[in-house]
Amino acid sequence: MAEHGFSISGELTEVGHRLVQRVYYEDTDFSGLVYHARYLHFLERGRTDYLRCLGVEQRELVNADEEGLIFVVHRMEIDFKSPARMDDILTVITHTEKAGGAKMVLNQEIRRDDTLLISAKVIIAVINAKGRPRRLPETLARQMLVPES
Repeated sequence: MAEHGFSISGELTEVGHRLVQRVYYEDTDFSGLVYHARYLHFLERGRTDYLRCLGVEQRELVNADEEGLIFVVHRMEIDFKSPARMDDILTVITHTEKAGGAKMVLNQEIRRDDTLLISAKVIIAVINAKGRPRRLPETLARQMLVPES
């Protein structure tokens, strides 16, 4: 928690994680709308800060044991519903659908107030430091499925 009374990493909620982001000029294209690839950045920030709020430090997982543990995006399905514009305040919502075996499935949304702009399903592969699949440790899987409020 920052001295401002809020966390720049967002917050855990009863359904997952919530992160608020502003759209800047650099996020837009010539039309003034958010460039489609920039939504990937917002989604990545949401996933990263979700893990951070759960107490999972990705940098430490690489060296957590002799095998190493790394998360990589394996597949992503995105539905673009409505555009965002410069200065919009967006909310990135992330929650875990599945965590176990060698993958996690995360569902994400980007909203402007009550308007759904983006919905995404992200399949995360769990690999070791050599790039081979490895099982997600059970304690970490449970942590991903039950966010603490």
